[in-house]
Amino acid sequence: MFNLFDYPALLFALALPTFWGLAHVGAFFRARRLEQQSVLHEDLAFILGAALTLLGLIIGFTFSMAVSRYDQRKNLEEEEANAIGTEYLRASLLPAGDATRVRALLRDYTEQRLLKYTTHDESQLKQIASETARLQNEMWVAVTKPVAEQPALIALVIAGMNDVLNSQGYTQAAWWNRIPTAAWVLVLAICVLCNVLVGYVVRGRSGLQFMILPIALAICLSLIADIDSPRRGLIHVRPQNLESLARGLHSQ
Repeated sequence: MFNLFDYPALLFALALPTFWGLAHVGAFFRARRLEQQSVLHEDLAFILGAALTLLGLIIGFTFSMAVSRYDQRKNLEEEEANAIGTEYLRASLLPAGDATRVRALLRDYTEQRLLKYTTHDESQLKQIASETARLQNEMWVAVTKPVAEQPALIALVIAGMNDVLNSQGYTQAAWWNRIPTAAWVLVLAICVLCNVLVGYVVRGRSGLQFMILPIALAICLSLIADIDSPRRGLIHVRPQNLESLARGLHSQ
């Protein structure tokens, strides 16, 4: 499903001319009320100041929401890499044949997790999800099969594999946890109101006067969308912990 907020550059390209046009709409309505009193103009200027203050607070709150979600995705990537690395070491508690099998599966699983972070093609992402699910099933079977031989030690390995599987679920949940659509609608609605008020209140039709607020708002919204989007844009979580882990596993 297409989500505009997954494409920060497109959001900027649409928001800038839209906000600029709304400022001119406000100027158009002001031009039709040439007889307006100075008191009315002062009242609207006060309202504009209050609206801009409210907009700044909401944008700051929305930015904080995006940053917290970005930090969550970053922390969970680290936890996932640690869980896989720990299970790789615990696999030595298994019988030799099972240990070799589990470690091979963990290496393949790490590669799939890396692809999850770096791939953008939707069809490939579906294949990655399918392959990840298959590997998870095989890893679970591989660690539970020898449980009757050494139940005390194998329980530790099973607990580690459970952490590996859970960490993937937590990571996926964090990727789905985005800024609510209602919050975006509220921000955009106030942006519309402020741009119209700027056009109505600001005297003259200077292009610079009508461009400052639209440019600032377009940059802010695209930056928030960039941080909030886990896959698109310029700012995203680099799986450096998984990359380091993958190099370590293959070197062994």
